[in-house]
Amino acid sequence: MKPFVWKIGGEAGFGIMTTGLAFSKIAAPLGYYVFDYSEYPSLIRGGHNTYEVVVSDKEIATSLQPVDLLICLNKTTFELHRYRLNENSMVIYDPDEFQPDGSYVKLPVSFSQIKKETNAQQVMLNTVAMGATIAILGGNLEEYFVMIEKEFARKGQEVVDYNKKFAQRGYDEIMSKNKDRVISFLVPQNKPANIVMSGNEAFSLGAVIGDCRFYAAYPMTPTSNVLSQLASWAKTTKMVVRHSEDEVAVVNSAIGASHAGARSAVGTSGGGFALMVEAVSLAGITELPLVLFLGMRSGPATGMPTWTEQGDLLFAVNAGHGEFPKIVLAPGDVEEMIELTAKAFDLADIYQEPVIVVSDKLVCESHKSMVRDHLDRFIAQYTPRRGKTVVQATAPYLRYKVTDDGISERLIPGQPGIFYQSNSYEHTEDSHTTESMTERVKQVDKRARKINTYLARDFSLPAVYGDPNALIKLVSWGPNKGAVVAAQELLKEKGITTSYIHFTHIHPLDREKVAQLLSQQGRYILIENNSGAQFGKLILMETGIELKEKYTKYDGRPIYPEEIVTYIEKSI
Repeated sequence: MKPFVWKIGGEAGFGIMTTGLAFSKIAAPLGYYVFDYSEYPSLIRGGHNTYEVVVSDKEIATSLQPVDLLICLNKTTFELHRYRLNENSMVIYDPDEFQPDGSYVKLPVSFSQIKKETNAQQVMLNTVAMGATIAILGGNLEEYFVMIEKEFARKGQEVVDYNKKFAQRGYDEIMSKNKDRVISFLVPQNKPANIVMSGNEAFSLGAVIGDCRFYAAYPMTPTSNVLSQLASWAKTTKMVVRHSEDEVAVVNSAIGASHAGARSAVGTSGGGFALMVEAVSLAGITELPLVLFLGMRSGPATGMPTWTEQGDLLFAVNAGHGEFPKIVLAPGDVEEMIELTAKAFDLADIYQEPVIVVSDKLVCESHKSMVRDHLDRFIAQYTPRRGKTVVQATAPYLRYKVTDDGISERLIPGQPGIFYQSNSYEHTEDSHTTESMTERVKQVDKRARKINTYLARDFSLPAVYGDPNALIKLVSWGPNKGAVVAAQELLKEKGITTSYIHFTHIHPLDREKVAQLLSQQGRYILIENNSGAQFGKLILMETGIELKEKYTKYDGRPIYPEEIVTYIEKSI
């Protein structure tokens, strides 16, 4: 089947976010795959909000441009998004507010009249819209009622019944006026029900699976929800979850918890990360594990704080003063987010260094369905790897002992008679402060040897999607995965075969293996959601290979598969 794109828009306070997620959670249990994404301005109140959901019988992890059903809770929604409609698109609108011009399937719903008759708050109209959606798509209203009961049970039966009444009104409006236009879409697919999860929820789950014991954050879009999610689980997981006063306190408290033996993490975005980078260097010289979740948005400075972009990649790679090893990972979807987050805690412990999990607003705040069995299998198979972390040691203890692999035994403080320092100064093997030239070189070289150890043991080459022998080779990383994979499918329908080289292990790179991969015959096209093609610069710096052909987008919006297709078609 062709993916179905549903979109709702209106003012902030209209319940747009609640309704959008509800539609995803209606479709996923039927066996559909869903992907959803919300857009909203950086305002405390007001402004135009939207939520779109893509429903497919195949796995999907991206938005698509044509909208099949647009729900306009105000005229502005139609005016701003009509460019994504075609003659087969359905438009639900309030006839008392405006009449949509153009050749669409027009489905009037009397939102204003319903509000006037019932003296309802504006926020209730989203429930009317959901009832209308279920009607026009041939869904089961009773199943939505069950969802309402679960969602609003804590608010009492009166609120539950109130929401049911408004959903029924929307359903009846469609069935009484446009029953002949109903399509059979929201019906069971005879497939296992899928679970729906956001990127932030996936990071949170990956942290729990990875045995994170301490998480601190100062809320910052788009990673704020990780703090509330982990806090809601804290009683069950026994994780310490701390809302600190600022990002400096956040990262230093996490380093302190790490020193005490707790797997620790922080979450932030560009501006907050900028405040943390001095402490990233502290983790580097103390050789303490630390996981940092960096959700990118449009900068610089405040920029466009609720819109997506990938402009902080090189910032993450080069974060901190001085030379020390760190690892940067970039998941492409919720499955990779769960797995790579858990792996990040292992890598931080094993190599005793910062590990940065880089994402963006698109993946952090979007929701994607996944098969429950995939998650269950990963949880069953995962076992934390602690590396050289120990709780007992013998004297004399050398915390920073020079080793062939660069990794020293790390003793958790507390053993009687064993002492060592962990501070920001350069040190000898037994942790005493030093300014010796010889000792300095020993420690710098020791830390640097971790890079080759990681590359030999834990670095993963990029996955290759599509035909590996195709001459058109798309290269990208992390959050662009969904758009590029979907673009491959669209190109395949047009008779154009491609391969997609998808990087998740961003830094450090295995220079020889990556260079070999990118030196095969073909036309390489780099795809990035930033203006400077930053990953391309990193590849050039590490391998000497310049990917000269680039498709970049940096308007605050995610890359659409159709945009990639158009670019390739025009350049063939």
